[in-house]
Amino acid sequence: MGFNDSLAMASSYYAATANPWTESPPLVGDVDADLVVVGGGCTGLSAALHAAEAGLSVILLEGGRVGWGASGRNGGQMIPGLRKGAAELVAKLGAERALALLHLAFEARDLVTGLIGRHDIACDLKTTGHLQGAAKSRDMGWMAAEVECLSTTIGYPHVTLLSAAEARDQVATPYHGGILDRAGGHMHPLNYTLGLAAAARAAGVRIHEVSPALALTRGHHVQVATARGRVRARHVILAGDALLEGLFGRVNRRIMPVANYLAATAPLTDPSAMIPHDVAVSDSRFVVNYYRLSADGRLIFGGGERYTPDPPRDMAAFVRGHMEAVFPQIRGIAIDHAWGGLVSVTRTRLPHVGRQGEVLWAHGYSGLGVILSTLAGKLLVEEILGSSERFERFAGLEPPPFPGGVALRGPLHVLGMLWFALRDRL
Repeated sequence: MGFNDSLAMASSYYAATANPWTESPPLVGDVDADLVVVGGGCTGLSAALHAAEAGLSVILLEGGRVGWGASGRNGGQMIPGLRKGAAELVAKLGAERALALLHLAFEARDLVTGLIGRHDIACDLKTTGHLQGAAKSRDMGWMAAEVECLSTTIGYPHVTLLSAAEARDQVATPYHGGILDRAGGHMHPLNYTLGLAAAARAAGVRIHEVSPALALTRGHHVQVATARGRVRARHVILAGDALLEGLFGRVNRRIMPVANYLAATAPLTDPSAMIPHDVAVSDSRFVVNYYRLSADGRLIFGGGERYTPDPPRDMAAFVRGHMEAVFPQIRGIAIDHAWGGLVSVTRTRLPHVGRQGEVLWAHGYSGLGVILSTLAGKLLVEEILGSSERFERFAGLEPPPFPGGVALRGPLHVLGMLWFALRDRL
């Protein structure tokens, strides 16, 4: 797990409120399967589940514990779509291609809620909407254009442009307005991930935890080696996101692992005074603040930027400054949980989905992986089964590698983040 180990998952609100999970033994010995999946987060578990339901034999290797990567540490915000907005995608790709891509991305929301219902996953699901708040007055210009593009060109009927007063009705902090997406929402991401794992296990997937993939060999079959065993399979899906750690160069060169930090307050006296309609909220800053209420009335808040690989000495204090800047009315409230995690971003901020021979991958969701990862896992299996059209919509968007490869992507990313952070402050 590497650097992720130092980011206090065991201290997270999610770990403290996780549903029961029977841990799986490490891989020992040599085994065969139709498909080996590397990574026990939502991408890998969705792929494993859909493959098993299609009749494939599946082995899933997780380097640590199921759900303890980005899938179980994130803000839990269900935000339909992609990190790039509709208006920008239309300008870059053309209306027809952008429409097809976004309509596929929007499927992620219904796929996830459908899986939650079908497998009876208890994960505090709230389909109450998502608000993107305008942090600056000039943001209202592009937000109006975005709502118009989504509504008219894309045919997405769930978004509304809000005035400052209407945004204040949604959240007790002064935004200049915003975009409300009524199809958004939020959930407990670790419990959703564990629910996917339970469904995959029930479908016949053999899950092995504490089994990091150490080497990938390609030949007549693909082989994935761990410290104590080896899987030989017809296909391999790489779903480790920021934690693949050099397993496949084409993947690693195109993502940048970025650390992010969250905190959960003590239960609020009056949660509805903060977020009256229980929407998930993020803002328009490049370095995004994002927050929501938990099922037991806490504020779960993520935000701020850090430019060195080592975590802050006091994660709670680090997040507190950003949280109290948004909500000064709760200054000094107790923080019961604080933790961090790694998210992977691409240069285009669009997912990296692809295939090279019998090796497939999906990652680089750039902060929108809560529901998009589940869809990506399904698309990988569609490709394996011979239905490529939907897979190709994303595969055709392969982002360029970071300049200088893995060695220089960190320093160059730091320079870029410093520039955008300065723009936020100005």
